[in-house]
Amino acid sequence: MDEVTPIFGENVFNETVMKAKLPKETYKQLMKTIEGGEKLDASVATVVANAMKDWAIEKGATHFTHWFQPLTGITAEKHDSFITPTSDGKVIMEFSGKELVQGEPDASSFPSGGIRATFEARGYTAWDPTSYAFIKDGTLCIPTAFCSKKTPLLRSMQAISKQAVRVLKLFDGNEAVTSVKTTVGPEQEYFLIDKSVYEKREDLIYTGRTLFGAKAPKGQELEDHYFGMIKPRVQAFMKDLNKELWKLGILAKTEHNEVAPAQHELAPIFSTTNIACDHNQLTMEMMRKVAAKHGMVCLLHEKPFAGVNGSGKHNNWSISTNTGKNLLDPGATPEQNAQFLLFLCAIIKAVDEYQDLLRISVASAGNDHRLGANEAPPAIISIFLGDELSAILDSIEKGVPYGKRKKEKMQIGVTVLPEFNKDATDRNRTSPFAFTGNKFEFRMLGSSESIACANVFLNTVVAEELSQFADALENAKDFNGELHELILKTIKEHKRIIFNGNGYDDSWVKEAEKRGLYNLKSTPEALAHILDKKNVEVFEKFGVYSKVELSSRYEIHNENYSKIINIEAETMLEMAKKDILPAASKFASKLAETISLKKTVCAECDASYEADMLKKVSALTTSIYAKAGQLESDTLEAKKISDAAKAAFFYREHVFASMNALRAVVDELEVIAPKELWPFPSYGDLLFSVK
Repeated sequence: MDEVTPIFGENVFNETVMKAKLPKETYKQLMKTIEGGEKLDASVATVVANAMKDWAIEKGATHFTHWFQPLTGITAEKHDSFITPTSDGKVIMEFSGKELVQGEPDASSFPSGGIRATFEARGYTAWDPTSYAFIKDGTLCIPTAFCSKKTPLLRSMQAISKQAVRVLKLFDGNEAVTSVKTTVGPEQEYFLIDKSVYEKREDLIYTGRTLFGAKAPKGQELEDHYFGMIKPRVQAFMKDLNKELWKLGILAKTEHNEVAPAQHELAPIFSTTNIACDHNQLTMEMMRKVAAKHGMVCLLHEKPFAGVNGSGKHNNWSISTNTGKNLLDPGATPEQNAQFLLFLCAIIKAVDEYQDLLRISVASAGNDHRLGANEAPPAIISIFLGDELSAILDSIEKGVPYGKRKKEKMQIGVTVLPEFNKDATDRNRTSPFAFTGNKFEFRMLGSSESIACANVFLNTVVAEELSQFADALENAKDFNGELHELILKTIKEHKRIIFNGNGYDDSWVKEAEKRGLYNLKSTPEALAHILDKKNVEVFEKFGVYSKVELSSRYEIHNENYSKIINIEAETMLEMAKKDILPAASKFASKLAETISLKKTVCAECDASYEADMLKKVSALTTSIYAKAGQLESDTLEAKKISDAAKAAFFYREHVFASMNALRAVVDELEVIAPKELWPFPSYGDLLFSVK
């Protein structure tokens, strides 16, 4: 650890730097804004800006940027230099409080869902002082709120804080609590492949996933890659990645091989949600940059390869007070911890009543490939609580004392090994929303997506339930009695969302339908619910989104879905026409030449293998040609649809179906085609390219 300590956070304008660089009073005022949410005075911003500029220049920075997150799924930045001309023809290095607090990028080309016309170019970014500024590539990056992801996230955090404090004030011992923050630790999965094979795959370059590809003889069947020895080349990448992330103050903690060949995972230590969101965006950016330095490509698509596990992002979510208490920690006796049980019930009620919103928050074209497969939860939202918490809620509902289970010892059978207790909870890999000790793991997020939307929705719906609980209990005449009745009522009315079984089992789909739970299998199906009355009302109540903002997002996400499927379809068509069909024709030609040559040289020679193969290749080629024609026809038809929602449904039901039909035939041809004739690296070449 000696070599790590000096580099950690060295490129971050964090609390330690601020304390050293700012006047004492300015520092105090800034910390009140960061920790207590107080409004920042303009004079304070001016002093901070000057100190930030001096520190950045000392670190070699020449430019600054308002670093923000539009609705494109990636970050954006417009760089300005510190140079300012003077009247005598010289230049000085300057950075004002106004430049720190507010930026004005050209926003005309960002997705707006019809809110902004193209000729209305002006857009604003506002400094988020709760997220530390940092230096990246010689530029001072100032985390800012744009009218997309950061602003609603901060609004939702403010909403859940206010409502949680209202509830906490009803319980003794919370006198010092003034604010509550949600915290997140997003685990990030990804693939690494060699750059040389990546560059030979047009589909990977344009779409991030393979649109064709027959299964390799070996995949993840042996489960030997999971937690296996990390290859030296990957280990070198991970080491450099950690250093770059640590410089930016990102608490990268755990790294390991994931289930699929070439798949890996990185997990950070928990951070406040808005900071965790910024850090995760930086993590994805750094993964790509560092991989390139090592001659590799980092794939963040949710399903880059068919037939093996895809990549997700596990959103470990919890709630903590400003006094340091984790509100989701059940303690030694959770059955007696009324405060914990009330917060638990608020979350259960929120997930049940707003299951459609949580599904929408993770909906994307890429994630549709993954949800419901063997490495990801199903599209049906449910909560896993584990045996102990489920038994406690069951005893409350039945009105009987909870028969506390004894801690069960792990029976290892080797005397030299230490004994330890089994955990009362478990990690249900099939559950979308699982309680794991002192947090909930929302497992449905896609690997390439920002964590902002999921946490905005989650914070808001939990804030709504806490608000209802506070309204019910603040004027209670018999607090303990009414508290018990509220918990009991919530359990009875919302227990349908609790499911501790196997989410992959077909019987769960039928059971979920009986319970009245949503099964929104695709993005267009999920998005159709975003403007439901209850959903609009909950966002407007807390000022997180207006109906206009939600309508714009509905438009943007439908358009984005259609654009992604269209790009994939056109890439498939180009690969089929320019590479696959010519390769198939060449293969058939060689077979025909061999048959002819055999008959010419040796009339008695058997050419049945070549003849059978020629028939098969010819039939597959004809099928590919026909299915490519159908895909082209469907794609042209989709482009004629002007309504964003109708277009998205058409792409899902017709274009996507035609893509799958074309792929199936091409993959069948790949299995029998000679390697030297096939125009692309195979799955084996890709998945085992990093030695």
